[in-house]
Amino acid sequence: MKKKEFIKHGYQIIDKIAEYLSEADKYPVRSQVKPGEIKSQIPTTPPNESQNFDEILNDFDNIIVPGLTHWQSPNFYAYFPSNTSYPSILGELMTSGLGVNTFSWETSPAATELEEIVTDWLRQMIGLSDDFVGVIHDTASTATLCSILTAREKMSNFESGKKGIGGKIFRVYASSEIHSSVDKAVRIAGIGTDNLVKIPVDNNFAMRADLLRQAIESDLKAGFTPMCVVSAMGTTGSLAFDPIAENYKICKEFGLWHHIDAAYAGSAFILEEFKHLSELASHCDTFVFNPHKWLFINFDFSAYFVKDEESLIRTFEILPEYLRYKRGSEVKNYRDWGIQLGRRFRALKAWFVIRSFGVDELKAKIRNHIALGFMFHDWVKSNENFEILAPVVMNLVCFRLHPIGLDDESVLNGINVQLLDDINSTGKVFLSKTKLNDKFAIRMVTANLNLTEQHIRDAWNLIVETSDELIRKRLLR
Repeated sequence: MKKKEFIKHGYQIIDKIAEYLSEADKYPVRSQVKPGEIKSQIPTTPPNESQNFDEILNDFDNIIVPGLTHWQSPNFYAYFPSNTSYPSILGELMTSGLGVNTFSWETSPAATELEEIVTDWLRQMIGLSDDFVGVIHDTASTATLCSILTAREKMSNFESGKKGIGGKIFRVYASSEIHSSVDKAVRIAGIGTDNLVKIPVDNNFAMRADLLRQAIESDLKAGFTPMCVVSAMGTTGSLAFDPIAENYKICKEFGLWHHIDAAYAGSAFILEEFKHLSELASHCDTFVFNPHKWLFINFDFSAYFVKDEESLIRTFEILPEYLRYKRGSEVKNYRDWGIQLGRRFRALKAWFVIRSFGVDELKAKIRNHIALGFMFHDWVKSNENFEILAPVVMNLVCFRLHPIGLDDESVLNGINVQLLDDINSTGKVFLSKTKLNDKFAIRMVTANLNLTEQHIRDAWNLIVETSDELIRKRLLR
């Protein structure tokens, strides 16, 4: 492709993106294709000769788009969001065009120093104390793994990375509602999933600190080595908040590492009304949240904060001759702050977004999403055929259909599985699920950048209409 063609098709793609985002709610939210349908339309062998780019774009429209789930649709209420925005897209485009690899200061001083600034902006925005320093990772899963690896090294006096774990059996503690990335991290770190101790939760689905203490004391008596507690500030299932202050106190008492996973909810800490949460967030050794979920910086972008910079670097630093530079001690080399050597210039898109929106507009967007979430909560609560299954603290509502007079849990689970499938099959909205106390729960997250009250009203009307039809069919059996 020559420069003129690049410019021509570049404008075409920008136009496509702008048009797509402006009408994303017109597409079926969840793809309607069947397994294998996309593959059947694409040749199984690569082309030997150059193909016309207009033809490639045509195939994109006709083959790829129908097979997409439209995460940017305002009718996407599933999982947690993966929001993008115009300034973020432009930042990503610029990053791609520059092709910079940011593994050290020498490879692009601006990339390293902008990352220092942007992570500190984010630290200030969410209210973390100034004894934290930040680094950008791809996802919270990576950051959590980095935290557990650092905890392992500190607990072994930085010997396990050289000699292996040896005879010690390290134990990691988290609630039974913690994200599966913790299970994966202990597996990769050599701790073993058998040594991830899941602590039961209370009625609000938050870890019970008293049972955490009991588990640690029991493990010490059994000859295990308690190592780390992972606390959630906003679980994936229900957005529950673990008892951070109590957990931190226990960690200090027993000499354990404390990591906080606030992957989704952490973005809301920019709001003054959540100042009490941001103050609690500093009660840890490491903290992670994902601006790519709720601060409109497109995937992937995870902000990881540490108090002990030296221990992080000692965990990951490897210095072959080709990575030695005379300025090494004067600057940050982010290759030593995580698993990857090669790193993308992610700070640029965050810089574009924060400057383009401004903190005040970001706050307004998040406040509106929370208000819409509570509006939906009130509609569910006022309908006698539905019930709320978990406290609503921000904008995640966990609910289920519970018709009057029907109390058999297995039957209730079954009709809610059917309800969710019927709703999602329409393509009009996309909701996701979880299990809370063995009850099948439907999750509604109100967090899309372009979400309006009308979108929520239409979604609720669809839910009620679909549930009424399910109840009617059941009565006619």
